[in-house]
Parts: sequence; C-alpha cells; structure tokens
Amino acid sequence: MTMRAKYQSVLDLGESLNIQNGDVKEENGILKVWGTANTPYEKNLIWDKIKEIGGENPTDIKADIKVADESVFHRHTVKSGETLGKIAIQYYGNASKYQDIFKANSDILKNPDLIHPDQELIIPNL
Repeated sequence: MTMRAKYQSVLDLGESLNIQNGDVKEENGILKVWGTANTPYEKNLIWDKIKEIGGENPTDIKADIKVADESVFHRHTVKSGETLGKIAIQYYGNASKYQDIFKANSDILKNPDLIHPDQELIIPNL
C-alpha cells in the first residue's frame, strides 16, 4: 500500500475543508503534505485524522499545516436543533463552555438560549 493510499482519508478531509495551497508528495516512503487551514479547529481535525491512521507519533507522514485565521478557534454556522451547549461540546468537549461562545458573540446574541439556523458564530480560542 502506498502512503498516499494509507492516508487518503486525510487528503479527502483536507479537500472537504478546502485547505488552501495544499499539496502532497511521496518521497522515500514518507508522505509529505502541506497547506493552509482556515482555522485552528480545522488544523486540529487534520492532525486528529493523521493520528487516527498513523498513531500518536507517525513516522511515515510529515505535515506542515498553517492556519489562515488565528484570531478565532473556528467559525460555526448554526444548524437546526443546535444549542450553544451542543456546540461547546463539539469544539471543547465541555457544555459549560457555552458561556464563552455566548460572550464572543454578544454582538449578535442577546440570549444564550436563543440561536437561529444559519447564524455564523465565532468559536473563541480558549
């Protein structure tokens, strides 16, 4: 199996995240990937996928993923049925962090229990 085939799901994820200036090269049994993710959250998704396939410290892949916007952790578009608590679990693994999301979006949110589909929320760096 080629390294490209082994890590194809990483490459597919990068494509779905619209990684900019991305490229992939295989040299001497090592897959080299690089590009620019939109946010730190997206960079983390790429690294989590790499570790899922190659283990905690993979030696057969080298990745240089930069981040275009370090000012936020991510920008999230609200989907029907979501709450700030559910969104906080998705990004931080902790529902009580909804307060941090609410504070970061106080310009558009007046009540933490009232969010609407298609609103774009800032997910702050914590």
